[in-house]
Amino acid sequence: MTVRHVRSGRKVNVPGKLPKILTVKGEPYLTTTIFVKYNYDDSSGTKQLTNITTAALPNGMLQARYNPDAHDTIWRAGRNAPSLGEEFRVRLVFARLKAKANWRVQTIPLSPEVFHWDD
Repeated sequence: MTVRHVRSGRKVNVPGKLPKILTVKGEPYLTTTIFVKYNYDDSSGTKQLTNITTAALPNGMLQARYNPDAHDTIWRAGRNAPSLGEEFRVRLVFARLKAKANWRVQTIPLSPEVFHWDD
């Protein structure tokens, strides 16, 4: 997927590094990226796992639906310093992705809480 967003007041349009279709040993595979974020509570001085967030990044073939332009985006600037020659990075904004397709972002609580799939 091409990353389209506004960074420091300028429109950014950077192609992703993964192909839309990956061919392995002559067989085509749809490129799928899943993010897993472990969320902790550290208010007591120790980190305690509270829940897990998963996000299914859309394939680049869905660019027009999920990130058609720099203003309609699921991304925000990452922690890199182009002035220092650091490689381009962005962050996926879970709330923006969830607003476009609720099922793509799930929060999984720890037991004994019950997990409910968001459609």
